[in-house]
Amino acid sequence: MRPAEPAQARAEFVGEAAAARKLLAASRFPVPEQVALGAPGEGYPMPWAVQTWLSGVTATEVDPSRSPGFADDLAELILDIRAIDTEGQTFSGKGRGGELTSQDAWLEKCFVESAGLLDVPYWRSRWAQWRELPRVAPDLTTHGDLIPGNVLVSAAPAVRLSGVLDVGGLGPADPALELVAAWHLLGGSTRERLRHGLEEDDLTWERGQAWAFAQAMGLVWYYRESNPTMSQLGRRTLKRLEGASRPGKRSDL
Repeated sequence: MRPAEPAQARAEFVGEAAAARKLLAASRFPVPEQVALGAPGEGYPMPWAVQTWLSGVTATEVDPSRSPGFADDLAELILDIRAIDTEGQTFSGKGRGGELTSQDAWLEKCFVESAGLLDVPYWRSRWAQWRELPRVAPDLTTHGDLIPGNVLVSAAPAVRLSGVLDVGGLGPADPALELVAAWHLLGGSTRERLRHGLEEDDLTWERGQAWAFAQAMGLVWYYRESNPTMSQLGRRTLKRLEGASRPGKRSDL
């Protein structure tokens, strides 16, 4: 947040606290709880918050991609979130979560910026197919950004889901959006285990691939210098997507 936006910052803190309460009431997996919300004052011009600390490490530090137990936990979490009442609301944001075609302009920029970094002609052809996938399922509640940095895991005795971060985006969206987690977090066999646990149909599964692609395509070039870990996440996700659709390519990464 810029210092000129304290009201917006406060609103986001309040919104995230409300989202955390909803998720805590719906799922056994912990999220940070807000215990204090401070006002701007001398020496710091913005609102501030204190949240509870969760045990575990992020999935960027410990790879859960081969853990069947983690895949089962992830399926449980997604089903818990989807069961949260949307209270009649529908997706109203400008980012991912509505129509796939809303990503056209962003992806065109990504294709241009990715020249020399990725096989742009191949990914253009894949996006041309994905963007035509129809939207059938109604909006359900989603976390909206289940990437490795927002997922906590315990490493012993087995890798399991131990917590969820950044819940402020909790809200109604295309239920396929939550399936970005399948491609960011899981390998081939555990990904199929997640799909089985969620009982996903072919259309929703393919739309999940499309949303994962729209996110991953931007990570590679945008964070190439500023955050190499995020850039590599994008590359790994793209390799998994490619492996699922190109014979002879690995999708078990």
